[in-house]
Amino acid sequence: MATRREVANAIRALSMDAVQQANSGHPGAPMGMADLAEVLWNDYLSHSPANPQWADRDRFVLSNGHASMLLYSLLHLSGYDLPLEELKNFRQLHSKTPGHPEYGYAPGVETTTGPLGQGIANAVGMAVAERTLAAQFNTKEHAIVDHHTWVFLGDGCLMEGISHEACSLAGTLGLSKLIAIYDDNGISIDGEVEGWFTDNTPQRFESYGWHVMPAVDGHDSDAIKAAIEAAKAESGNPTLICARTTIGFGSPNKGGKESSHGAPLGEEEIKLAKAQLGWQYGAFEVPNEIYSAWDAREAGEAREAQWQTTFDAYKAANPELAREFERRMAGDLPDNWETDSMAFIQSVNEKAETIASRKASQNALNGFGPLLPEFLGGSADLAGSNLTIWDGTKVVLDDPAGNYINYGVREFAMTAMTNGISLHGGFKPYSATFLMFSEYGRNALRMASLMKLANIFVFTHDSIGLGEDGPTHQPVEQTATLRLMPGMSLWRPCDAVESAVAWKEAVERKDGPSCLIFSRQGLPHQYRSDSQITDISRGGYILHEPDVTPIAVIIATGSEVGMAMDAAKALSDSGKPVRVVSMPNTFVFDNQEQSYKDSVLPSSIKARMAVEAGMPDLWRKYVGLEGDVMGIDTFGESGPAGDVFKHFGMTASALAERVTALIEG
Repeated sequence: MATRREVANAIRALSMDAVQQANSGHPGAPMGMADLAEVLWNDYLSHSPANPQWADRDRFVLSNGHASMLLYSLLHLSGYDLPLEELKNFRQLHSKTPGHPEYGYAPGVETTTGPLGQGIANAVGMAVAERTLAAQFNTKEHAIVDHHTWVFLGDGCLMEGISHEACSLAGTLGLSKLIAIYDDNGISIDGEVEGWFTDNTPQRFESYGWHVMPAVDGHDSDAIKAAIEAAKAESGNPTLICARTTIGFGSPNKGGKESSHGAPLGEEEIKLAKAQLGWQYGAFEVPNEIYSAWDAREAGEAREAQWQTTFDAYKAANPELAREFERRMAGDLPDNWETDSMAFIQSVNEKAETIASRKASQNALNGFGPLLPEFLGGSADLAGSNLTIWDGTKVVLDDPAGNYINYGVREFAMTAMTNGISLHGGFKPYSATFLMFSEYGRNALRMASLMKLANIFVFTHDSIGLGEDGPTHQPVEQTATLRLMPGMSLWRPCDAVESAVAWKEAVERKDGPSCLIFSRQGLPHQYRSDSQITDISRGGYILHEPDVTPIAVIIATGSEVGMAMDAAKALSDSGKPVRVVSMPNTFVFDNQEQSYKDSVLPSSIKARMAVEAGMPDLWRKYVGLEGDVMGIDTFGESGPAGDVFKHFGMTASALAERVTALIEG
């Protein structure tokens, strides 16, 4: 019978071999963390390789994603559909084993990791989702949501600022089913971290309110088991296990050194390492005895079957709750969603209110929130400004079955935690801050788009219209750069009706995230026909058509649509008929059929003007070389919003003059 060390050595061997074959990768961390992984996966992790989407599985996150061969080895050895050929194709084009774990490629990969620190923040979000879902659905008789979130992380994750944000909040929330295992090997790319990372990590996490277990021998299976047992027994706080390990464990010349971190060990060193480890097999060779020791399929099927028995009893006792649980975990919308959401939009249109779109957003939350118990929202300490608290809001810290998280001033952690909530399943998460501070969460926004997560990111105070807070708070380039993110659907509505439609479309989207960009200042209601309301969902549509054939078109978005309508009226009064196109979402418009796009922006109209209070570059693809764009390509100024708009020439009269120049060009 194989010893635990021999079983763990399979990870070390496969990791060395795959990195060597790819001539690229990170063998050191998988070799150093193999003993930790062996104990966790073989003795504690509740999962089912035959069904990686089992609802009540434990979630395992490899935050130090450069150690991807650790995860791929675990998935392969324990019986997931990840054959040895995929490990041999490590880091090759279109393989299921990319350089860093990518969600959607290999079964069992719970999230995309690599940008350090985001994995632990994702895990905090998953743990929030688990606890909230359990509070919403479990009964005294049946616990259908009862699993742990495990995360491996390294020195780099702990140096990144996002780990401070996320772990601080995790302690405040008391997420006792979150267990992090810190690979305390003292090495990063540049060498021994004592030259740049001397934090007292145990004290740091104790100050957050975590249960901390320092100085655990990460190569002693009994010590690891004892630490995990203590972590699972903790009922009030998340746990950090600080595991002392040797990077590149088993490599006689590179073990414990940065040379094993991010490069192949080399054929000769691999031979020496395998000899030192007592691994007597060739490249990618794992004996049947070792495979048998790792195989988790039978045990996983038994766990899932036991849970299914519990769920069947739960369903018999609570049929409506069970149906709702199944609906939410499947990501389906309620049966009455389409009818009731459209009725709300019609009611907004009938009110014809002139209000800030941030207020229109809150109204939409009040309209849609009762229809969507899967909403789990939050704000980075700005709820009173971005208006993301609605009438049915219950804060999860006060009520575990609630639907709102006070994130505090933690934009990056908030965004990455939202990703984790989405990945966990059962919720439609949204988060909110000022548009300017989207910069703090930028990389997590990118990760949401990369993973095609259907998150909703609310950004308010969208332009120089912010006014007196000045250029530090006035976004100029943010909307443009968010539009550049592949797969990001960005809505910048012009009034309450477009705001409601934007929320509806964001809720319904399943293949990627949405940004909802709202104003601080009031925006006038625009009158529309029913067909125009329907066309909002196309991203761009004709809002105003003159009585005679138009000779120019103004394309506008957000707060500038009202300006465009005023300019069009002035132009019409002077005998220059102008079409106004409202384009709240360029991503959606660009994906419409060509015939529709041509009908909105026909080639026959040569004089084209676009207007937005931000960077102008994107709009040039709609107006062409002969068209014009009114925008802002400098930072803003501090002053009342009206004065700032006038300072930058963002007025209806100035817009009319520039359109006239185009027409007469």
